Amino acid sequence: MNELLAGIGHRISSARKSKKMTQEALAELADVSYQTISSAELGKKALRPENIIKISQALQVSSDYLLTGNRNTSDYITLDSKLATVDSAKYDRIMRVVDIMLEET
Repeated sequence: MNELLAGIGHRISSARKSKKMTQEALAELADVSYQTISSAELGKKALRPENIIKISQALQVSSDYLLTGNRNTSDYITLDSKLATVDSAKYDRIMRVVDIMLEET
């Protein structure tokens, strides 16, 4: 159980930091307490199902991702909708970064 909670906490923390968001800002956006975010990120306490949903929506990731680390269709749809808003020059730069990242694996 501790490994599961630690994994969930790590994914919440990583997603939050990638959005340059503080724990306080995430707590406010997800309508949960700061302590809920802090405890979850530290892997100290299991989240209630409704809080997993709130946090995943606030971070714009699927609850599947937070729970298991596996991406699902909604994660890719979110990425696609973000890419659809950028101009062609920015899109080309993003694609170069994606190509570089994929070469590393």
